[in-house]
This record gives sequence, structure tokens and C-alpha cells, in this order.
Amino acid sequence: MSTANKLPETGFLRITQIVGSKAKNIPPLIPVGRTTFLNRVKQGLWPKPVKLGPNTVAWRVEDIRALIKEIGGAA
Repeated sequence: MSTANKLPETGFLRITQIVGSKAKNIPPLIPVGRTTFLNRVKQGLWPKPVKLGPNTVAWRVEDIRALIKEIGGAA
């Protein structure tokens, strides 16, 4: 079973849950670096985050699942 299949149907993901974190032992859903991911969001190529609080942004699970499918992963 792929990591994408373990995602909840709805909800939000923080950036470390998407691109992974070696320090926190979190495997990436999308194997790119944080900067690459954020640059592609800024360029409008990938989904924009949702602002949850003054210093908190996250991405909708549905948007990330669709992105994984679009770029060729198993969603």
C-alpha cells in the first residue's frame, strides 16, 4: 500500500507531511525538497495552501492526492 493510500479522505497536511522530514523520520509523499515544492506552488503549478491561522498554512488532502496522481504517483 502506498503512502498516499494511507491519507485520510479529507483534512489538511502540513509541508513536512508532504515533502517529508529526515529529522522527524517522516517519509515524503512527493519526493522533492521544501524549496522546490514552495517554488512550484508560487509559480501556480501546484495547489495553493489554506491559511489556518496567523502563522499556519496547510494543504487540503484532496489537492495533494490529486497532485500525486497528476505527477504520476499512486494516489
